[in-house]
Amino acid sequence: MVYDDTRWVARLKSMGVWSDLEAKRRVEDAIRRKRDAAARTAAGGGSAPVGNKESSTTIFDAAIEEERRMAEAIQARQLESTVDGFETLSLKPTQSRSPLEDPTALIDVLKNVRSIRGHARQEFGKVYGALAPFYFDLAQAKTHTEPVVFKVFRDPERQAQMLSNLQVFGRCDWTDGWSQRVGKLSNMVAIFEGAVLREFEQGYEFWDVDGRMRRYAYILYSLNGGGAATDLFIQKHPIFNDREALGNPIDCINQAPRDEITLEPSRAFFELLMHKLNEQSTKIGRIFPQPAAVFWSFVDKVREDIIMEYVTPLLDVTHDRHAAMYLKAMSGLFEQCMEFVHSLESPRGSSMSIEDHAKAISLKVFEPHMDLYLQEELGNFTRHAEREVSNWEQKLSEQDATVESFYMGNFNRQADKNDFLSSFKKVVMMPVSVLPSAFGSSKSAPAPTPTAPAFRRSIASTPASSRPQTPGLGSNMERSDSPLPSEAPTDELKAKAALMANRLEGIKSLFSIEVALDLVHAAKESLGRAAKFVRLGGQMGEEAREQCEAIFVALVKVLGQTHVKNGFGKAVDHLSRYNPREISDHSQTAVAPLVIFIELVNVGDIISQMIDVFYEQQLAAPKIADKNDFMDPASLAKKKFEQMLDENVAAGLNKGIDVLMDEVEYLCATTQLPTDYNPLPSQGNGLSNGSDIGPTVTAKRITELVSSHTRMLVGSTEKTMLDVFNGEVGLRLFTALCKHLKRQRISTEGAVNLIADMTLYFEYIRTLKNQDLLVYFKALRELSQIYLIDARHAKEMATIIADGDRFGGIFRAEEVYEYAERRADWYQVKRDVERAMYGLECRIM
Repeated sequence: MVYDDTRWVARLKSMGVWSDLEAKRRVEDAIRRKRDAAARTAAGGGSAPVGNKESSTTIFDAAIEEERRMAEAIQARQLESTVDGFETLSLKPTQSRSPLEDPTALIDVLKNVRSIRGHARQEFGKVYGALAPFYFDLAQAKTHTEPVVFKVFRDPERQAQMLSNLQVFGRCDWTDGWSQRVGKLSNMVAIFEGAVLREFEQGYEFWDVDGRMRRYAYILYSLNGGGAATDLFIQKHPIFNDREALGNPIDCINQAPRDEITLEPSRAFFELLMHKLNEQSTKIGRIFPQPAAVFWSFVDKVREDIIMEYVTPLLDVTHDRHAAMYLKAMSGLFEQCMEFVHSLESPRGSSMSIEDHAKAISLKVFEPHMDLYLQEELGNFTRHAEREVSNWEQKLSEQDATVESFYMGNFNRQADKNDFLSSFKKVVMMPVSVLPSAFGSSKSAPAPTPTAPAFRRSIASTPASSRPQTPGLGSNMERSDSPLPSEAPTDELKAKAALMANRLEGIKSLFSIEVALDLVHAAKESLGRAAKFVRLGGQMGEEAREQCEAIFVALVKVLGQTHVKNGFGKAVDHLSRYNPREISDHSQTAVAPLVIFIELVNVGDIISQMIDVFYEQQLAAPKIADKNDFMDPASLAKKKFEQMLDENVAAGLNKGIDVLMDEVEYLCATTQLPTDYNPLPSQGNGLSNGSDIGPTVTAKRITELVSSHTRMLVGSTEKTMLDVFNGEVGLRLFTALCKHLKRQRISTEGAVNLIADMTLYFEYIRTLKNQDLLVYFKALRELSQIYLIDARHAKEMATIIADGDRFGGIFRAEEVYEYAERRADWYQVKRDVERAMYGLECRIM
């Protein structure tokens, strides 16, 4: 049992002087040297001759060496006297056996312990032989003057080192009575520490930095790490007795306007405190052997007794007075605290970086307030956003009520409230000469409807930031305060016409870029404050990061679901009320409500771009949100906003297409003359009494009207949505033209104009670059050919009608037959055509 190496390894480990890594390294080094030696021997031709001493090499073998040492130890044990099973050891071969003759070697005995497998008993024996006499002598001493350790070592530095060694040695005392011996040692160490600490305190009182304070701080450090000296230095420091000189936190409120806060007093507080601590940093480096640990302990005490006593009352008062003050104070003080710690000139030797110290200290200062702050930050922004949107909608309602009251104040409005659109039937029944003046009265109303050319120029020639702006809060106020006509119309019909024009014009003010900018700016401020706390890391940093995403989600929700979505809903409702037959002026190349709605689409596109830029700069770039994580709340909210915008734009554009097609049908019904496709009989000069050959006025106006609206969306709408819009417009235009064609009477002479019209439509559709759509208008152009065939060629007409491939599958033979019935001479050629078609059918069968 005595020679079992593991028993002594355990005791050495209990003292902290055994290293398994070092022991393993020694064994590996020995094996490597043995392998290298064997390789060199094999390379030299095998075993060396016995007589050749120069080639003989002694190779270290751990097993052989251990057996040799064990044999020598057994022999020495038989020859020499023993003490508790250990032979009397000497540190040097020439040294006396008494351990008291070389005190310096005794102090360093623990440092000289080697971790060698198989030799742990010998290493422990050296320690035991050097320290056990002092240990057991001190355990038997009655007073603090009796222990021999104080007689052998006269100066306090070496006494402290030896007492420290004895404390380490006491950890391996596992025999009976160990608690009494360890207790006696602890009492003796406490008496010695108290005496040294009194000397250190006296030096502290006289501020003897390089004298007694430095000397006794080093002694206490050698004894047990110097914690007592550190605590005494911190507790008695005068900085804790002069807190009022650093500043009053309430000055941040008293020196600011009402309901506001200034952080200049707090900045001065942290700067003054920083200068004081940096002065102490130099002195701490002169006093203590471990200055970094002492300095940061001192800073932590300053944090607890000074910084928190400054920060906490200020945050409590601001929270009770005003939320905005509290949020600004919390964020500003945190930033100042981080800068304060980074400005400290710490002594070298700290195990943590200055950034880690700044995070740890700031976390302790602000952690008690974090939960409340994050809740207040989100709640304050949400309330502000909802209040701004609510104020915007209220002002719009008040404006509408004011305008309606002005125009309709002289009339009974109950009927108008029950059915607004029914009143416009009377407008249509008015004489034409009255209508311009009626609608002219709307010119005095603020923000007149922009003309389509001006709007198109603004889209094509100005960047996105300078597009036609919606009246924000400021513009809305200007609009509401702008002068109305000096006198309200005295005629009820004129008043209703002016009110209708004003309501249609109001589409573009249903939501505002200015409101969106205000909300984005407020979100940026709020998120910027909360994002500062993400630097803390850990649980608090993660909570701050989640709250930043929550602020963005609140922004998108209020701006998207409340402001933009409601605006689009009202715009679609206004569009659904538009009736071209109730409008007298159709000379413009654009439908005013649709133009204004497309302007609203542009505003929505700008708001979407604002949200996207905000997300990229404020969330994605600082790594607050992970845009590659499809489950990230901020990413989900952004995608939901974009989806909502696309759906509402699509719904509005669909209603806009209805409005556009209503206008197309109105133009077809009102501007297409009967003589366009069926001119009067030719005169003697051989010319018809119709218009010149070429597209009719109706076709030109329709093409202009439709193309102006499709061009408006270029550059402001995604290509996918633009293609869908153009495709739907083309199909609806095709349907409208087919219906219009079935209402016409077309002669052979008028077919030339019809073909010109269809060619004009075909060329316009070609500009849309939609091949599927082009097939329909190509078929329509081919269909117009049947009207050009002379009545004498009924058989050729029948062939064209029955040829399904000619029209690309768009028109069946039955449908082509219906269109052929619109020929002016149909009743003359009907029998011949039907007979020819019957013959073709029989031939096919």
